[in-house]
Amino acid sequence: MSDFKVITPKRDIARELARRYSTMTHDELDILESILEPIKYGKGEKILVEGEVCRNISYIEKGLVRQFYTKYDKEVTEHLGVDHSIFMCIESLFKETPSYLQVEALEPTLVYALPKAKLEAAAMRNVNIQMLYRKILEESLIQSQVHADLMRFETAPNKYKRLCELSPQVVLRAPLTYIASYLQMTPETLSRIRSNTLL
Repeated sequence: MSDFKVITPKRDIARELARRYSTMTHDELDILESILEPIKYGKGEKILVEGEVCRNISYIEKGLVRQFYTKYDKEVTEHLGVDHSIFMCIESLFKETPSYLQVEALEPTLVYALPKAKLEAAAMRNVNIQMLYRKILEESLIQSQVHADLMRFETAPNKYKRLCELSPQVVLRAPLTYIASYLQMTPETLSRIRSNTLL
């Protein structure tokens, strides 16, 4: 498993999520805290495998994850997530169907899972938790749109430059081959762009 000695208290994670997505009372923080489930993953460990149903929205407290799928026997990286960010396999999560995506930890990773069923039940009864749920989904959809626009409209050097601006930790910590796949370019092209950027 991973090498985490200390797990951040769930209360601190609940406060962090509330600060980012919604205002909450003490009682609402209690509810959010009760929903959170800390899970540790070792480097290379699968968080979700193809064919499983995604049941959680996941908050990365510390670590690095890769979402990917296989196309023509090649792995294609769809998302790279780092400390203090959210990830989910949104189609599988909401349709409750087997995921074509896989998720793996690229470093020892501590995730706080928000099980969709529990979060939705709480959101039905509480407007601020409903707001948090909505804001998380909005953020996820906006990130997907930003990435799609980047792939459609930007040149290869500009794709890399934008990733450096949007996710500097991903650029520093993720293997070059996965960054290249995420940016839809070959590792050789990315190496050339990085070399020119450093000049």
